[in-house]
Amino acid sequence: MAADTGLAVSAGRGGFDARRWGAWIVSVGIWFIPLLWIDVITYMTLTIAGLTMGALLFLTASGLTLIFGLMDVLNLAHGAFFVWGAYAGFSLLNYLNTLGWVEMASLGQSMGSLVLTLLTALVVGGLLGILLEKIIIQRTYGNHLKQILITMGAALVMTEIIKVFWGPNDEVILVPAAFKDSWDLVDIVVNKFRGVAIVVGVAVFAAIQLVLQRTRLGITVRAGVENREIVQVMGYNIERIFTGVFAAGAALAAMGGVMFAIFKEQIYPGMGDETLIFALIVVIIGGMGSVAGSFLGALMVGLAFNYVAFLVPKLALGVNIMIMAVILLIRPSGLMGRK
Repeated sequence: MAADTGLAVSAGRGGFDARRWGAWIVSVGIWFIPLLWIDVITYMTLTIAGLTMGALLFLTASGLTLIFGLMDVLNLAHGAFFVWGAYAGFSLLNYLNTLGWVEMASLGQSMGSLVLTLLTALVVGGLLGILLEKIIIQRTYGNHLKQILITMGAALVMTEIIKVFWGPNDEVILVPAAFKDSWDLVDIVVNKFRGVAIVVGVAVFAAIQLVLQRTRLGITVRAGVENREIVQVMGYNIERIFTGVFAAGAALAAMGGVMFAIFKEQIYPGMGDETLIFALIVVIIGGMGSVAGSFLGALMVGLAFNYVAFLVPKLALGVNIMIMAVILLIRPSGLMGRK
């Protein structure tokens, strides 16, 4: 049965699930604690920033969920896909700027340039994912140690190639003109691109859930994860399906890379390593193979990071590791993972 079943279904399987309820109470209730130290306006500003970061992290973590959670492949090159997407978007935005579609763009041109940038990142990430899966990953299925070593090497090579073509220095990435301003909502200043990031994150989550839960392809993928031999006997090419899933995960990472780069307004070759750590935390918190769990986990990580970064900056990363540890103690399979 799919990993993303709700609490009601869980109860139907075997009654009240105290560990899952405990994990949910921790994951929801903890976000009101910062109100003890900060005012409501600051709290809402940090909350919006945290939701934005969570949506952006989900774009990367969702790809890792497909590759790691569904396919059981430890892909440490995931951060490299993230960076390649960012640099592909960086180059396209620079080109579109010469046509007047970025810094001097209208709303329509700004939306068009963003859509083109996201599509470019998806294509670049997907093609790189196909190459990596065909060349090296297919030889390592079922061997986690080989996967770790070979994907770590692939990540180093891919990062060095970026330095060859784009250089090792930090670069400023252009932001489409229509997304540079902010909204003032009852003294709460909201950057327009943060709203765009949240919408994109929710849309991607809905699309993945729709494909996995409501389409023949999604059912075949989930069945192939559970028992690939049966799927092959039924006439499906499981190797082609797994290549497609790996490519989709890489494409989502690349898409997350360009969105994160525009949000931060800068890119650099090592940015994928930092994001990979957050993505792993998100996947572990959410539960292996659960896209819904990764979405919830990403929001938790984004909120926690922003709250703690405001109150105690040095503990911003540590608090997410602590949350991960607490949830795993309560529910070892994660919030919505398979038991």
